[in-house]
Amino acid sequence: MPGMPPTALADAVTAWYAVAARDLPWRRPGTSPWAVLVSEVMLQQTPVNRVLPAYDTWLSRWPAPAALAADEPGEAVRMWGRLGYPRRALRLHAAAVAVVERHGGELPWTVDELLALPGVGDYTARAVAAFAHRQRQPVVDTNVRRVVARIVEGVADAAVTRRDLVLVADLLPADAEEAATASAAFMELGALVCTARAPRCEACPVAGRCAWLARDRPALATPVKRPQAYAGTDRQVRGRLLAVLRDADGPVEAQVLAQVWDEPVQRARALDGLVADGLVDPLPDGRLGLPTR
Repeated sequence: MPGMPPTALADAVTAWYAVAARDLPWRRPGTSPWAVLVSEVMLQQTPVNRVLPAYDTWLSRWPAPAALAADEPGEAVRMWGRLGYPRRALRLHAAAVAVVERHGGELPWTVDELLALPGVGDYTARAVAAFAHRQRQPVVDTNVRRVVARIVEGVADAAVTRRDLVLVADLLPADAEEAATASAAFMELGALVCTARAPRCEACPVAGRCAWLARDRPALATPVKRPQAYAGTDRQVRGRLLAVLRDADGPVEAQVLAQVWDEPVQRARALDGLVADGLVDPLPDGRLGLPTR
């Protein structure tokens, strides 16, 4: 913003973060890079309150990549429980295997090496580099993008693009440790105060510098589409089918799954999708189970 040092925004938000940040286990000193990766994957499209118990349970069983890599991928799916989007469990398992095979069981350091791990995208790679390895990396999720869109650009929100990496990088302090903390602070501000639907501008530490507020909070140019209802969707059917397999001691007969959902066409479509995604293994004898090696 005009008249402000490039890092003034980060400094103000970081000062707020020092007293307002939530005490989350993946932020505590001594948290391993593996634990940070687990948290980032679990937090994709999933609220913190649902992630917390799953995170603790997961790391109790698999505290390091080697422990997960030595187990069956189906066990990762089983442990994932009802966290949603269970392909993430398979991606974590595949990443653990790659970390053991390529990096001696230690999460790699650079963004490029992290991006080469299965299922690790640009956001996750930068998040691990910043939050676990304390590097100066722009970490841009929807929360950070919304904060920058409002405060710096004066618009209600905007989709995340590659351009945002440069924009956010310019806001970060030069010192790597300070930059990593600032990245977490921007994210926390978007999660707790500068929220999508009901921003608490009165509690914002940089409200006096916010271009969106100065413009009287203009609305989105294009209304946000409401998410699809869950009930009756293929996602619900997939979840119910997978729940039966997670709760079973081993593979189950096809007729057991047939009792889960009355509509045969939708049930078959959902099951085919689970098989295609590698979440269900059809066995030669007609039974179905969680994936093995």
